[in-house]
Amino acid sequence: MIIYNDDGYIVSCPKCGSGDLIRNGLNDTVKPKHRWKCNECNYKTVSPVLGEPDIIRESVKLAKQKQSFQDRNRIERKTFREYARLDNALHTLSSKILGVLREHKFHKSIKTHPKKRKAVGVIHLSDLHFNELVNLPNNKYDFGVASKRIKRHIEAAKTYFSTQHISNVVIALTGDLINSDRRLDEMLTNSTNRAQAVFIAADILQQAIIDLNQSYNVTVACVSGNEARVHKEYGWTDILATDNYDFTIFNILRALFMGTKVDFVSGDPMELVLNVANQNLLLLHGHGSITAKHESSVNQIKGRYASRGMHIDYVISGHIHSARIGDTYARSSSLVGANDYSEKALNLSGRASQNLYVFYKNGNRDGIKVDLQYVDNKGYNIDKSLEAYNPKSQEKLSTKTTILEIKI
Repeated sequence: MIIYNDDGYIVSCPKCGSGDLIRNGLNDTVKPKHRWKCNECNYKTVSPVLGEPDIIRESVKLAKQKQSFQDRNRIERKTFREYARLDNALHTLSSKILGVLREHKFHKSIKTHPKKRKAVGVIHLSDLHFNELVNLPNNKYDFGVASKRIKRHIEAAKTYFSTQHISNVVIALTGDLINSDRRLDEMLTNSTNRAQAVFIAADILQQAIIDLNQSYNVTVACVSGNEARVHKEYGWTDILATDNYDFTIFNILRALFMGTKVDFVSGDPMELVLNVANQNLLLLHGHGSITAKHESSVNQIKGRYASRGMHIDYVISGHIHSARIGDTYARSSSLVGANDYSEKALNLSGRASQNLYVFYKNGNRDGIKVDLQYVDNKGYNIDKSLEAYNPKSQEKLSTKTTILEIKI
């Protein structure tokens, strides 16, 4: 039904363009106006559109198309800006890392040891979350604590492996080497920026490799985690999975030991299979592929590889921050232990620990969890000029520092 106003114009809805309006009383003003209600969209107004309905509908249609194009252009411009910022950030990161590498000297005194083929040791390093700050009554964590815990783990490995007639050791990095900074609470609890954090992490790990090499031949393998990714969304393709600070650290280590006898294994950035003492060991982080039903998830993964003609003997992962060693798989805890998120958001308590394994040529394998919660040993060296803590650092809050001293 077409409605005309008192002046003879067709009354149409300004929202949907319909001419099917009815009078809906008067508004409460000094000069009352007719209130109109659209029977198609129920929109109420005192300012209907006056004119021909077909023209009005076409105008509304064109306005909607225009708005759609504007929204699409706005989204595209926002996406381009975000990727431009990301590209600039990566360029800055690369420049900083290269600058730091030029300024600092690294030790490359690498030894070669006679190979004993009875067994191979595996040092599992997962969820190290370098750059995170934790200051709980039951747990403290920063680069200094991380360095002590890593060194304690290496010492435990050397003690354990010395009884097993081992000469070859694999360092298995299964992701989340650097803490995330995507959430606000993560940004507030990080020690420094990611460029410097990446370098400190690589420096600590290269000292661990050199320490371990005093007694063993060393091979390093790495898969990426989810927390160290560059992009907000996680990608499963190789090009996105390697756009990850875990691989930045891995490649820095590879560059530092280039030309030495330390081997670095490249492959699938998400899942890497190593043949260790004639056993196929699968490395993965665990996000997405490992569910709460851990054993069932592992069996599904092994089945997937079996369909390709490859038998997987053992699977090691991390991600969940809870240690477990089973017959066909093992999961490492985190180096951090409990933090605000695990205790207050997830209502979970945890301890810092990492795993060690020995794979024997006859098909046997052993595994132990090394508790690293409380350490009083000396850690690996840290360049204090790079360890620029944010204001949440308790040490910075409690220590008086002279910023500038002028002597007359």
